[in-house]
Amino acid sequence: MILAVLFANSEGNILVERFNGVPAEERLHWRSFLVKLGAENLRGVKNEELLVACHKSVYIVYTVLGDVSIYVVGKDEYDELALSEVIFVITSAVKDVCGKPPTERLFLDKYGRICLCLDEIVWKGLLENTEKDRIKRLIRLKPPTEF
Repeated sequence: MILAVLFANSEGNILVERFNGVPAEERLHWRSFLVKLGAENLRGVKNEELLVACHKSVYIVYTVLGDVSIYVVGKDEYDELALSEVIFVITSAVKDVCGKPPTERLFLDKYGRICLCLDEIVWKGLLENTEKDRIKRLIRLKPPTEF
């Protein structure tokens, strides 16, 4: 199961978070742990260079994309190899939505579309869609039709 997907800015503020199967009382721990992990290890890392950690029998894969840090936490069948595929799809979708590796401002301007992409990629803790064209098709914002 994919337990969490978080996006943070360079100061460690959470921009987007999605938790699956993580009790509310544990979420604060994960937020602070991941931000601290990123602050210690992401300095000087190139865009999309993957880093891996293990904590409490779960796997964490994280990277930097522009001014944004991305963290994916998984357990069981979502080991570091599976999470690297998940984070690749997420970074690809964010670059596609933003047109380039995002600054914090650009990320926030495209916030809604990024959240739609994230919902199509990870659904209830499982990797749902990996194809860029399919994700694009699914996130198209269409006006409601009359019933």
